[in-house]
Amino acid sequence: MKCKLATATEDGVVSAFVVGLMLTFIVCAGLGVDAGRLVAIRIELADHAENAARVGAQELTDLRSGEPIIDESQARSSVSNYLALYDLDGEVTTSSNSVTVKVNREVEMIVLQLFGTANHLLSVTRTAAPSDH
Repeated sequence: MKCKLATATEDGVVSAFVVGLMLTFIVCAGLGVDAGRLVAIRIELADHAENAARVGAQELTDLRSGEPIIDESQARSSVSNYLALYDLDGEVTTSSNSVTVKVNREVEMIVLQLFGTANHLLSVTRTAAPSDH
């Protein structure tokens, strides 16, 4: 007497599971790679924004009066030259006692682009003021 065992066909279940795992690993790797790039680029932009603001804040007049003020047109010019030197897109706001620089950059996603994630716009703003310290 032969005994027949009932077998269910589960063809492709393991393949679907493996494909699901692979997609999960790729998305996690994409988050790691692209998020790491965003953090690194944000730090770089912050450095440039801060340096550009410092360059502008060094354009002082009335030093001998004891109360120096920022030459606003010269500060804007110096900041624009700094941003152009490093091929950066930015905005400059000046007053008689401070210079504010906002730097923008659109960052292309590398791995997450495969999953439809668009480019990401980063903006960093830094302000500098003259100090006698």
